Amino acid sequence: MSYSVPDPKIFACTQSQVLATEIAKAFGAELGEVAFTRYSDGEFQPSFEESIRGARVFIIGSTNPSSENLMEMLLMLDAAKRASARHITAVMPYFGWARQDRKDKPRVPIGAKLVAKLLEAAGATRIITMDLHADQIQGFFEKPVDHLFASTIFLPYLESLNLDNLTMASPDMGGSKRAYAYSKFLESDVVICYKQRKAANIIGHMELIGEVTNKNVVLVDDMVDTAGTLTKAADLMIEKGAKSVRAITTHALLSGNAYEKIEKSKLTELIVTDSIPIRQQSDKIKVLSCANLFADVMHRVHHNTSISSKFLM
Repeated sequence: MSYSVPDPKIFACTQSQVLATEIAKAFGAELGEVAFTRYSDGEFQPSFEESIRGARVFIIGSTNPSSENLMEMLLMLDAAKRASARHITAVMPYFGWARQDRKDKPRVPIGAKLVAKLLEAAGATRIITMDLHADQIQGFFEKPVDHLFASTIFLPYLESLNLDNLTMASPDMGGSKRAYAYSKFLESDVVICYKQRKAANIIGHMELIGEVTNKNVVLVDDMVDTAGTLTKAADLMIEKGAKSVRAITTHALLSGNAYEKIEKSKLTELIVTDSIPIRQQSDKIKVLSCANLFADVMHRVHHNTSISSKFLM
């Protein structure tokens, strides 16, 4: 007796409902139904409202704080495992807690490693994510990780701007590799900002390495949180004679008074993806969708075909 392989099923965590709907539409499927039971103390319980036995399941959800987003992903993975899903893929457009990728001082956790182990223990058999804060986080997993790059989204947009005297920039030394990768593709110059922090999210001093006079500068980073680094770098570059300064950042956390900083800064435009929902609209913020990228990779994963064409760099 032969059995047919069930079609894949796609489900969404609540924080990524809008993006997941777009991904499912691009994939050519409907989002599966998930019901949530919520208790008065804040505890919640997800429940798949359809059979997933033997199916390939994609669970879409970014794990940006609060920690409820991560907990929701873990509970849904566990529910899928206990419902006898055959393959369980955690689709995490933004992999939260990734800044804790090493011990940078004594007596601190390696949060990214902990999250990786939690995801695997909960039942994830594969991870699909985009622009990790540090590439080595892939090594924290014993399961396959498809690490996608938002360059496949940003580069066509940058090319459509037809900017002359284009120069790519990194807001810190750690992001220089990313800036050089973009510059190689676009055949542009590179400048780097050197910064010293007083504390987390607080910049004490910043210097510019390179020439930006009469250049259209594009800053590249994986995330923007308080926007302190990007706005300070943009203002510095304009002071040094840049014609314009834009920034491309994959994950728009935009916490605290980040929106206010962006509005007051010399940034011409902040270009982000919808890996995290934007809380506030701004004329300076351009949102590019990552739905087609994830839908295409999910389709390739389901049909066991190569995804290497999605790695422009």
